Amino acid sequence: MIRMKDKEKIKVYTKRYSMEALFSRDMENYMELFFFKKNEYLVKHSDKIRYLFFLVDGKAKVFTTLSNGKSLLLCFYQQFMVLGDVEILDSDEAGNNVQAIEDTCCIGIAIEHVRKYLMEDAKFLRFLCRSLGAKLNSCSKNSSINLLYSLETRLATYIYTTGERVRDSERERIVFEENLTEIAELLGTSYRHLLRTLHSLCEKGILKKEGSQYEVVEEKILSSLSGDVYS
Repeated sequence: MIRMKDKEKIKVYTKRYSMEALFSRDMENYMELFFFKKNEYLVKHSDKIRYLFFLVDGKAKVFTTLSNGKSLLLCFYQQFMVLGDVEILDSDEAGNNVQAIEDTCCIGIAIEHVRKYLMEDAKFLRFLCRSLGAKLNSCSKNSSINLLYSLETRLATYIYTTGERVRDSERERIVFEENLTEIAELLGTSYRHLLRTLHSLCEKGILKKEGSQYEVVEEKILSSLSGDVYS
């Protein structure tokens, strides 16, 4: 993680997402920019929350750690999202893990400033209510995913969202290479079932295996398969 006070970049992001409309007072002086490399954790389960983060660039996956030590994928963050909204109201400790799946930027406001200036701010609290309502709806839908969606659909979503886009002289392509044991755990399936599903996607000509990685051959079909799962 790289932490910086780049006022110009902060202005670019606040303007892009009209963040000034979220607060009754000017909060720019309390904003800092945080840069996370791919695979870095923005937040770890049970860690003390020190900043309210606004994800302004990049993508991250959100997953929970269960009492048996296993992990389960909850959703992806790939738009303007708030991290820490539940915790500032309820607890000082993070309830889930949030991990960057590509280089990611967040604007952060220290919790002490949030509690001092924003917890009585009607504008900010209305925004927080909308954010929490959207997350509740998403959570209700995503809690049924492992029961109602096939592994093929869930895996297609995971590959389409987390795969690395590589550009060469001819075209841009998506390649996917991760620890399959961990992916099976996140998707709530067995390692063997995951391998069978990957093999099936290869047989259908959607993926192509090259060494230890998979290349997306038919991006449109993969996108169609994934739908809005884990949104």
